[in-house]
Amino acid sequence: MIKDKYNFEVFSKKPIKLMSDSGEWLADFELDLSDKQLKEFYYDMLFGRLLDERFGQLHRLGKVSFYAPSSGHEAAQIAIAKAIDWGNDWVFPYYRDNALLYSSGVPIKDIMAQMLGTRLDPAKARQMPSHPSSKKLNMFTAASGIASHIPAAAGAAIAAKIRNKGEAVITTSGEGATSEGDYHAGINFAGAQGAPIVFIVQNNGLAISVPYHKQSAAENTSLKAHAYGMPGYYLDGMDILACYYLMKDLLERARAGLGPALVEMKVYRYGPHSPADDDMRYRSKEEVDAWRKKDPLLRMQKFLAKRKLWTKKQDIKMREEIELILDKAINEAEAEGFAPLEWMFDDVFKDKPAHLLEQQKMLLED
Repeated sequence: MIKDKYNFEVFSKKPIKLMSDSGEWLADFELDLSDKQLKEFYYDMLFGRLLDERFGQLHRLGKVSFYAPSSGHEAAQIAIAKAIDWGNDWVFPYYRDNALLYSSGVPIKDIMAQMLGTRLDPAKARQMPSHPSSKKLNMFTAASGIASHIPAAAGAAIAAKIRNKGEAVITTSGEGATSEGDYHAGINFAGAQGAPIVFIVQNNGLAISVPYHKQSAAENTSLKAHAYGMPGYYLDGMDILACYYLMKDLLERARAGLGPALVEMKVYRYGPHSPADDDMRYRSKEEVDAWRKKDPLLRMQKFLAKRKLWTKKQDIKMREEIELILDKAINEAEAEGFAPLEWMFDDVFKDKPAHLLEQQKMLLED
C-alpha cells in the first residue's frame, strides 16, 4: 500500500482533522499555504454558503423548481476544487456540489442561468437545476440517478490511464450512493484496472431521510476500500485543510499513475434534502443545533483570527460584496429571458430528421 506524503492514517476509524474546533493547527507538518491562499479558501467557503442561501430564496420566490442544499458541505467542496487541475483533470460531480461548482471557475452568471433556465444557460435549460456541467473544465453533467455517474467516471479514468497524459479523475457523491449497485460496479472496476481516480463520498449521514447505519453495517464508508484494493481515508469534512492536503496528494499520485483511492469526508447537511423535504420529521432541532456549533465557516474564522487574518468587520464587508455579485448574476441571467421551447430539438442529431422537424413546426405554430 502506497503511503500519502502527509502520513494520514489509512482506514482510520475516527475522522482525520488538521484543525481543532477552536482553530488550532494540529498537523505534524508545516502549514505551507500563504495568508492570501488561506483567505481565499475562506472567501470561497463563504461564497458557497451565500450562494446556497440565495438558491433557497429563489425557490421561495418560485423562480427555481429544485435545488439541493449544500450548507455544511463547503469545506469539503472547496478543498476538492482547490486540489483539481481544472481543464486537465476530469470531474464527475453530484447535484449537491454548489460550492465546488463556484470554486471551479464556472462564471457565476452561468450558474444562475442554469438554475433559472434562461438563455445564458450553457445547457440550454434542458437539464434540471443543480445539475451543472462545463465542457471547458472537463466537468460532466451531474446526474439525477443516484450513483449512475460512478461507472462513467471509472470508464473515463481507465481511458485516462490508456492515454497516459497525466490526467486524474475526480467523482463525488453522497453516502446514499454507496448503497447502489452502480457505485460498487464502478469503483470495483477502477480498482481492478488501477485507474487514476479519487472517489469522494461526502457523508452527511442521511440519504434523504435514511440514516447511514440503516444503509450499511460498516463503521464508515472508507473501510470498504479494502475490498476494492485501494487506500481508504476517513476525514473530518468540516476541516477544509485536512480535505485539501489529502486531496492534493491523492490527485498528484493518481496523475503519476499510482492508482485510485477512496475518500470519505464526514460533513453535515444543515438544510433539508431538497425544498420538497421536511427534515424535521426524521431529525431533531437539537441535532441540527449541535452540528451548527461545528460549522466549517466558524472553524475557519477561528483559525484565521488566530493568525490575524479575519475580523467580523472584514466578514461583513465580504458578505456585502458577495451579495452584490449574486444580485448582478441573477439580473444578467434573467435579462436574457427564458430559453425558448424549440431549443429542445437542438443538438440531438447533426441533421434533424423529418419527424423532429414536423414536431418543431407544430410547436412553433401553436
